[in-house]
Amino acid sequence: MGFGLFGDRVGQSPGSQLVWLVFTFFTVAIFVRAILSWFNMDPRNPLVQTLSAVTEPILDPIRRIMPGLGGLDLSPLVAIFLLQFISNAIQSRLG
Repeated sequence: MGFGLFGDRVGQSPGSQLVWLVFTFFTVAIFVRAILSWFNMDPRNPLVQTLSAVTEPILDPIRRIMPGLGGLDLSPLVAIFLLQFISNAIQSRLG
């Protein structure tokens, strides 16, 4: 397969490419939010607010289910694994 906007996704169905794009967007957003959490960012910063608005609907349910680990929030890691698992499952059905 060739390389294009979707990397090795060229030749896959448009539905599969769209699923990959959407799930990759959310994965990157969660990753960036996790990295930014290491820094003392102003919560009024537009980037921080946008990332929170996009990722909180994914992370909040995971936080409610997972036990706390002494102040260590592993919900981004769990969310990324779940997103990749769900994305792969959907893409395998779409072709």
